[in-house]
Amino acid sequence: MKATEVPEIAGAYLFEPTPYADERGFFSRTFDAEVVRSVGLDPNAFVQDSLSRSVRGVLRGLHLRSGAGEAKLVRCSYGRIFDVVVDLRADSPTYRNRAFFELSDETQATLYIPAGCAHGFQALTGTADTSYRIDRPHDPAEDVTIAFDDPELAIPWPLPATSMSRRDREAPSLAEVLKQKES
Repeated sequence: MKATEVPEIAGAYLFEPTPYADERGFFSRTFDAEVVRSVGLDPNAFVQDSLSRSVRGVLRGLHLRSGAGEAKLVRCSYGRIFDVVVDLRADSPTYRNRAFFELSDETQATLYIPAGCAHGFQALTGTADTSYRIDRPHDPAEDVTIAFDDPELAIPWPLPATSMSRRDREAPSLAEVLKQKES
């Protein structure tokens, strides 16, 4: 497994395993504490694993947490997703930068997203299972959502959004979220 720094987002990493494939299918290590530790992250900091299943066109996000934020490892364990990260850490050298990834079951790559970054994704296949490993227990009172179609972010979603939660559909713009954060 190799770790590659994401140049557009300070502190973000892409962990790429080397799946072993044969006539039975494949075997892949999807988490390696030593590799995580090698880039300065504490592998024991992750306290919760979650899984979402989406169908083609479903859009989830853009989400982040207020307060101390939430760092996470994200992987598409089945299918393919278009994954988006937006750096919203005011003190970051990559503040307001965006980065886009295609995560899939073929590569089993895992994306590390630092606390303070917004995250969203869109399912590109009939079924897409997305796994999360999160560094803090979820507290719905800290949920923050930003409009997926905010013109300031101009995210090039690859498909029309076929379905999303009401919260995502009615999310405020980035400017509104940042204004609330300042108050």
